Amino acid sequence: MKEVFLAFLAGAIVGVIFKLFRLPLPAPPVFSAVMGVMGVYVGGKLVELLIRHYT
Repeated sequence: MKEVFLAFLAGAIVGVIFKLFRLPLPAPPVFSAVMGVMGVYVGGKLVELLIRHYT
């Protein structure tokens, strides 16, 4: 959980810095893109789990 919090904190700090310098955010501009990235991660973890279970 500490890893997740630190990753979120680092992302928030980067977001603040980019906005202060009026730069475009280095992230997908829409929520659907974020969900796509999440889907890739969940799919990979699911396959990893299935491989571990059946071998």
